[in-house]
Amino acid sequence: MTYQSQIRRQTALISTRKARKGWASPSSWAAAIGVGVVAFGIWAGINRPATNIAPYTGEIGGFAFSPFHKGESPQTGDYPTTAQIKSDLALAAKHTHNIRTYTVEGDLGQIPALAQGMGLNVTLGAWLDRHSEANAKELAKVVQVANANPDVKQVMVGNETILRGDQSVPELVSEIRSVEKQVHVPVSTAEPWHVWLKHPELANSVDFITVHLLPYWEGVPEKIAVQDSMNRYEAVHKMYPNKKIVIGEIGWPSDGIDIGAARANNINQARFLRDFFNLAQQKHLDYFVMEAFDQPWKTSFEGRAAGYWGMFTLGRHQKWSLTGPVWNHPEWIWYAAGAALASLLATMALLSRRPDIRFTGKLLFAALVEGFTATLAMLLMYMGQTYLSLGAAAVWSGLALGQGLLLFLLIADSFDLVETIFGRIAKRHFEPMPAPAGAKLPKVSIHLPICNEPPHMVKQTLDSLAALDYDRFEVLVIDNNTMDPAVWEPVAEHCARLGPKFRFFTLGKYKGYKAGALNFALRETALDAEVIGVIDSDYLVEPDWLRSMAPAFDDPAVGFTQSPQDYRDNDGSIFKRMMFWEYAGFFHTGMVTRNERNAIIQHGTMTLIRKEALQNENGWAEWCICEDSQLGLRLFRAGYEAVYSKKSFGKGVMPDDYNAFRKQRYRWAYGAMRIVRGNAAALFNPFNKELTAGQRWHFITGWLPWFGDALGIAFLAMGLVWSLGLILDPVRFEFPIALFMLPSIFLFGFKIVQILALYKSRVPCGFWDRVGAAVAGLALSHSIGKAVWKGLFTNSLPFLRTPKMENAPALVQGLVMAREELVILALTWGAALGVGFGHHWATLETKLWVAVLFTQSMPYLASVGVSILAALPAKAPKLVAAPAVKPMKAPVMHPAAGD
Repeated sequence: MTYQSQIRRQTALISTRKARKGWASPSSWAAAIGVGVVAFGIWAGINRPATNIAPYTGEIGGFAFSPFHKGESPQTGDYPTTAQIKSDLALAAKHTHNIRTYTVEGDLGQIPALAQGMGLNVTLGAWLDRHSEANAKELAKVVQVANANPDVKQVMVGNETILRGDQSVPELVSEIRSVEKQVHVPVSTAEPWHVWLKHPELANSVDFITVHLLPYWEGVPEKIAVQDSMNRYEAVHKMYPNKKIVIGEIGWPSDGIDIGAARANNINQARFLRDFFNLAQQKHLDYFVMEAFDQPWKTSFEGRAAGYWGMFTLGRHQKWSLTGPVWNHPEWIWYAAGAALASLLATMALLSRRPDIRFTGKLLFAALVEGFTATLAMLLMYMGQTYLSLGAAAVWSGLALGQGLLLFLLIADSFDLVETIFGRIAKRHFEPMPAPAGAKLPKVSIHLPICNEPPHMVKQTLDSLAALDYDRFEVLVIDNNTMDPAVWEPVAEHCARLGPKFRFFTLGKYKGYKAGALNFALRETALDAEVIGVIDSDYLVEPDWLRSMAPAFDDPAVGFTQSPQDYRDNDGSIFKRMMFWEYAGFFHTGMVTRNERNAIIQHGTMTLIRKEALQNENGWAEWCICEDSQLGLRLFRAGYEAVYSKKSFGKGVMPDDYNAFRKQRYRWAYGAMRIVRGNAAALFNPFNKELTAGQRWHFITGWLPWFGDALGIAFLAMGLVWSLGLILDPVRFEFPIALFMLPSIFLFGFKIVQILALYKSRVPCGFWDRVGAAVAGLALSHSIGKAVWKGLFTNSLPFLRTPKMENAPALVQGLVMAREELVILALTWGAALGVGFGHHWATLETKLWVAVLFTQSMPYLASVGVSILAALPAKAPKLVAAPAVKPMKAPVMHPAAGD
């Protein structure tokens, strides 16, 4: 079959596929809707209400009453207005006849007066700390308010003053007795149960004991928490049988981290308090619920749970009713519906592009998209229920944005996975075949840029070019920035021996690096040449390369052709083998899939370019260190087609060590970011039509994993800082909610599974080679991430030539090459162990955080491991020699070569 007939057949096939494309594919709808129904059922199962909680129909004994609203805090001096206080008192009076306050600062001293006529008995509190002058003013005011308001039935001198260590017991006893002499109501102080058991002298100083029973803080599981509280109550009663005991605080938070076996959520709060209310009614206990309204200002010094003890939200909405079922997230159905709709749209939008995907693949894709979308929806649901300061809101919003980008990345990777494995039709598959003898073929000018390359390696490349089975071609060797004549002169002499088809130029110090050399070659190209070929200096090409690929240019729409990079120095060392298969994955999977939408990456070697197209685009971009990929994108923007062949027509040499491997990928990632910036309008502006939707999709999603590596560095840095806080200040630095931690773990696992699945489906290697390729790619994550950040914000990077044909380093040099990754690995593992042991491995959050850090350390472990493997001794690579070529007439030397 001729190339022309192949093109006609492909065009007809594309037209057929376009006719089938659309939103109405029954199998796609079945997969998307079926998965959506199952997902909705899972949402309902996870969020089913608790119906087995005993109802309570009586009156609540009393509320701990702090009327601070959004944006108000005693720490900042922002106190509630009298109107706000009066509104809160009216709300509390609907459920109880007793309230307890904590201070008379600001307008809070007016609470008893504002409560008149509402049927509320007030236990008036005075706040004591380490400031004696402030304490004296507070006590003087509490005496004044208590004596002026008949609704004040009790006075509380201090709250957990001994527990905090703000005063000694004798100091507090002195304050209590002073107040007792000045008021006509009973006086007490409030402390946890164990403080009362430890200090009988304190109990002897008060008119009644006010005990705090908060089993959550002690890690008591909810199912036995009420009984545990009663056990503590009875222990105090047993020690002081003649003292009246009032429970000053008892409750359970509706949100917060796990403490031991204690779980904070809406259902557990409702269960604990309903059970306690019924028990207190039976035993005629005096108590104050901790507390009436959520007070998120407390989270800054007591942790997240401190803001969620209220029976009412900060917005004064009752969290749950005293009777009937209770939900942790009553509004879950709206988030579930939103996730299902977003998932359906994303699934159908992408599946409509590939109706030929097998139903199993469609089902898998729909399930993955639904899972990712639901995770983001649950995260947003939790954010919607969380009280956030401006700073916290900024952090959470940033994390949510990161999760959104992660969602997009996962959807893109999932689609790539299913269309690669389960796609049934290749629309643009090109099977190269040598043109028959006598066929009219274009003249090709092959450009070979070199810079300080080993002469014997370049000569082998030239010999392979001389053996091409092609009549009309020339080879231009352009040496630039090689200062030592002993390096380039042997190459010049070899070109002379090969004949007039081979021309050598040495440019000395020359601007533009490789792109500059290629632009020079373009200006020196024979006028009758129609096609430009580019190869690297280490490549040995197959004789039929040009005869197989040049006929593609019979179609005037073709701007360039590309065949895979391939390598010939896989010498049996583990490192080279890992690199070999890591490279192969892109050309066997990524490029094949991209070719389906005419969106391949041009990668500089083994490429043929229509000269007219190259000249129309003003040659190679000297501002971009990846001038090859930039040219390919420019040609797509100009409307050209690309032809990709999976067949390898040439083999080069891989980097010799890990440092060279890493520098090469660093350069590629840096160049890619410059390309993104330089082509931002074409890539991201929806009104710019230079690129097709498929091309835009592949160029954005193809580089998105590198953005993921950059985000990984940022997240790891934040994780290490947060870990330090978790170790040194565990109250202020709480663990993030699980939904922030789980996606990073899942992403790592998904990427590994994806790589192994794609390799198994498309790359001809065994299981351990797949694993080795995955590890080699993982080892580059840190370098890629750094390159992305630098490429996004800088404009210059020295050209980092990849060293080749160099001896492997010693083992110690291997560790030195990965020293940066080794330090980060040690810091990450140290942080993980510090958090784990610091928190006694006691909670799910602790274990998840350690798992996150361990997952984030994997690229660094891979880097160190690959660097060590690269340093292990290996036999010298066997380079395949090119066929012997008879000497030809000396070439015409450009004056720049020097004589």
